[in-house]
Amino acid sequence: MASHSGTLPTPLQWVTGIAAVGSAFLAMDSLRLFAEAPLLDFVITVQNHYYYALMGLLLPLCFLIYPTFRSPKSYYFDSVLSLAAFSSCAFFFVNAETMLDFGWEFLAPSYAVWVSYLLWVLIMEAVRRSGGMVLFLLVLVFSLYPIVADKLPGPISGMSSSLSETASYHVMSIESILGLPFRAFAQLVIGFLIFGIALQQTGGGRFFINLAFAVFGHVRGGSAKVAIVSSGLMGSMSGSVITNVLTTGQMTIPAMQKNGMEKDYAAGIEACASTGGVLLPPIMGSTAFVMATFLNVPYTTVALAAAIPAFLYFFGLFIQVDAYAARKGLVGTPKEELPSLSTTMKQGWFYIAAFAVLIFLLVYLQREAVAPFIATGVLVVLNQLSTDNRWNLKQAASFLVATGKLLMELLTIMAGVGLIVGALSVTGLSGTLVNDLLYLAGDSTLLLLLMGAFSSFLLGIGMTVTAAYIFLAIVLAPALIQGGLDPMSVHLFILYWGMLSFITPPVALGAFAAASIAGSSALSTGFKAMRLGSIIYFIPFFFVLEPALIMEGSLLQTLTATLKVAIGIVLIAGTLQSYVIAIGFIDRPGSLGAAGRILVIIGGGLIALPTTEVIGFNVGQVTLLIVGAITASMGILISRRSISDSVLVETEAS
Repeated sequence: MASHSGTLPTPLQWVTGIAAVGSAFLAMDSLRLFAEAPLLDFVITVQNHYYYALMGLLLPLCFLIYPTFRSPKSYYFDSVLSLAAFSSCAFFFVNAETMLDFGWEFLAPSYAVWVSYLLWVLIMEAVRRSGGMVLFLLVLVFSLYPIVADKLPGPISGMSSSLSETASYHVMSIESILGLPFRAFAQLVIGFLIFGIALQQTGGGRFFINLAFAVFGHVRGGSAKVAIVSSGLMGSMSGSVITNVLTTGQMTIPAMQKNGMEKDYAAGIEACASTGGVLLPPIMGSTAFVMATFLNVPYTTVALAAAIPAFLYFFGLFIQVDAYAARKGLVGTPKEELPSLSTTMKQGWFYIAAFAVLIFLLVYLQREAVAPFIATGVLVVLNQLSTDNRWNLKQAASFLVATGKLLMELLTIMAGVGLIVGALSVTGLSGTLVNDLLYLAGDSTLLLLLMGAFSSFLLGIGMTVTAAYIFLAIVLAPALIQGGLDPMSVHLFILYWGMLSFITPPVALGAFAAASIAGSSALSTGFKAMRLGSIIYFIPFFFVLEPALIMEGSLLQTLTATLKVAIGIVLIAGTLQSYVIAIGFIDRPGSLGAAGRILVIIGGGLIALPTTEVIGFNVGQVTLLIVGAITASMGILISRRSISDSVLVETEAS
């Protein structure tokens, strides 16, 4: 999401805060949190009323918060755009029931078509301001595609519509701007965004960092392990890699540098941890709820499926950090310099209580939609009872302003991505893309997966996490599913590969943001992050090949598959740092040592590889395990530091 520096003017703070309160009230009322029947049922008689009302509250903010120019001269122009956005949404709000009764999305009065043009253009401009140029160009091309679909060649040809028909369909149907991404936002995601903001505004970030320091700070590489835990937890709440890097990274990166870690290494750890946070249940940056909507399954199914892959990714990070610290001889921070665990828990117990309420409502009562609102209420009330963290009026206002800004940003992005959904729907292109991918892959599931990985990485560049996932779920997921792969595996696969651009050069936006804090080379940090997060490149293939890793199997199958992958990760991650736990240094110099380390990585990969039946190779798991163990053992013997090498290293060190 775009960022905006500086403090908003006071009148705009009032408007943003009021919009946040109004949006939260609409969302809670639609969920019947106040009474058995919505309080506004005399006004909001159809669901579209709610959607247009929500858009009317939030969309106008975009033009005021992100002005055209950083000059007072643009104030009047942006105010006109803001008023136009509110007026067009009000028009569709008033006519929402008529639109449904008379099918305006297919045949609308001319005056309604003209208002559709206006709202379409305004949403495009809002996407440009809040979502960035990459997303804007994608949305622009796709939203105009229905107009020229029949004039394009072969694979990208589709059914065409006139300009007026396209505008009407985009704005007045429930398949485009108000499509699945927007409905998921309005019905599920709003509450979790508010909970995440409340957690940050009440000092949750500081609490998680202190808690992580209290638990891990004294061990070797402790500051890096603190960064992994705290940034992972906060990333799950915020859903934005860049935002998480720029907030928690301000504390974790200097701590790692103080502990003796190189600049680019410290920044790389923060980038990897923040990226992994969006993959971490229970919230997964709200992506879990959008995924549940796509798959039409309960939220808990998605959260459980995502748990083991996320654990394995963070486990790989821990192993690399521990091996790095062992190789560099880094020790933890003395306990007397660290926050006390008991004091930390005493000061921040209410964060744990709010989380407990959230998990109870999500998992036990399965009240996904209302859970975050209740948990936010519990958090705010308990926060006000705390003398250390209690909000004053200014801090409460800051919470409302931050809420309004974040809701506005995500609403505009979801509306923009909805335009892509609508274009694919009205032209039938999604089915064509599926058939083309299946044709190119032939009968090769492996080739289909590799094509899917490359496409996900490419299409995820420059987009926010949620926008990238939704785009891939629409364009790519159906092809992989029709290729015979498990739907849950496919959706997690595209989420993982869509995320990789945050730590993979030449893009590596998360790594570049961390480098700006550490004062390191952006490109060097990107390659360090890529190496540190290398396990993430393999995990998606593992859980596609072995559904037990996403809880689709017996308990024994799940435990066995997880243990095998964990052993493989220990070997691979340790070898990348030339130090394997329980074995020691495997840093023998020269080509022989390098060859040995390559053998260890290959062996670790074979041990971790669950099965090959899905990709057409009939090699049993026992065979893979035995061959992998032999290969890794040979590599360790070859690459272990010899006695003469150890003496030489000690002599050079002295």
